[in-house]
Formats: sequence, C-alpha cells, structure tokens
Amino acid sequence: MWIKVLYGIIIPLVGTSLGSACVFFLKGEINDKLRRSLSGMASGIMASASFFSLLLPSLEMARTNGMGKLSFIPAVLGFIVGMLFLLVLDLLIPHMHIDSSEEGPKSGLDSSTKLVLAVTLHNIPEGMAMGIVYAGWLYGDHNITMASALALAIGIAIQNFPEGAIVSMPLCAQGMSKKKTFGLGVLSGIVEPVGALLTIFFAGFFLPIMPYLLSFAAGAMFYVVVEELIPEMKEGSHSNIGTIMFAIGFAVMMMLDVGLG
Repeated sequence: MWIKVLYGIIIPLVGTSLGSACVFFLKGEINDKLRRSLSGMASGIMASASFFSLLLPSLEMARTNGMGKLSFIPAVLGFIVGMLFLLVLDLLIPHMHIDSSEEGPKSGLDSSTKLVLAVTLHNIPEGMAMGIVYAGWLYGDHNITMASALALAIGIAIQNFPEGAIVSMPLCAQGMSKKKTFGLGVLSGIVEPVGALLTIFFAGFFLPIMPYLLSFAAGAMFYVVVEELIPEMKEGSHSNIGTIMFAIGFAVMMMLDVGLG
C-alpha cells in the first residue's frame, strides 16, 4: 500500500517538472493570453478538486459518523480555518507574484527567490490535500478509494504543469540559466510530496477529525484559487479565455474524480 502512496504523491511533482522543462523548448516569457489560459485551467482544476475530492468526502464522513443534518459543521469549520491558515502564511512569507507585486514582510531576498516562494506557498495546500486523501484510504475510510486519491494526484499534476512553466520561464527571460530555472521550478514542487508524507503521518493521530482535515485542505486550496489564480486569469485587458479554460479545468477534474472514483 505504501508503494502505491509513494507513486501517487510523486505524480504532481512530475507535472511541475515537465512544466519547468518548458524553458528548454520555448523562448522568452509566456504571453498574456497563454498565461491567462494556464491560470484559468489551474484554478478550475483546483476548485473542482476541492469540491469533489475533499468537501464531498468530508460531508459523507460526517453523515457516516451519525451527524445527520449537522454534517455540514466539519465541512464549514474546516473550510474556514483552511482559508485563514493560508491567509496567515500569505502575510508571514515574503513572496512575489507574476505581476511583480510583493506580499509579506520586507526582506533582502532577490526576486527569483520570492517568485519561487510564491509558487511553493501555492503548493502547500495541494500537498496537504493529497496527504489527507491518501491517509483516508490508508486507514480504511470507505468514503475514499485508491482510484479517487489517484484522480486527485493526476488532477494536481495537470494543473502543476502550467505552474512549473509560469515560475521557470520568467526567470529564464530575466537572464538566469535554463538549468537553474528548471531546478528552481522543480524545487518549488518538492513541497508537495514532502507535505503529503508529513500530513499522512500526522493524520494517523487525528482520524476522528478526518472530515475537518479534508475540508481544511479544501479551504486552503480555494484560498489560492481566489487570491492568486483568478486575479491572474483576469489581469490586463478584458478576455474570456481564462473563464473558458476555468470551465475546461473544472470539467476535466470532475471527470477524473467521478470517473475514477
């Protein structure tokens, strides 16, 4: 079982690595239309994964545990705390967005480090989400199957591809070597399997509150969607491409989760 878990949590890192490898095949920065498309698809996948892979299982677990009409409580509380958790990290970690705007406390870090920190910050909830879902499967919760956990990993890998490209290509355009930008892109994604393993380990001590943990991860992922990805897909002159790609991303993740789950 652990071998399957290890394979599963590595899949999203493969997506990040492939996206970062775009620096070897593409020249210059990502144009606005493509960047909006990638951000839109990534936000659609994350929103769909948050609902189908995390919030719905949270509600089902609460019902199974006999909460009845109050089964919304773990989903609501966990979701809100998850969003607040990412908000606090957003305020405490110095990082820079694609549009060069900065957040967090002032520091002496260079722009490339701050950009990598921004993507790393986005990857934290994804690692947590994978860890919690795989923990639910490992510890025998019938609401979570191996197939649904794999669907989540594949969905995150798909949305990690554009993230890898978005973090590596601007750095390359600034004059950094292709090998270094590729390495930084991959490094930003390592937090996901590491975070997943840590979450699996600690989740074993908190099985009774698994519904809260699932919705907590959903809230953290939704924070990234609302705070970062949706503004990026709408930045600049008006365009519908981001909205279209959001719908495609949402539908792809829904098909993966429902079809495989």
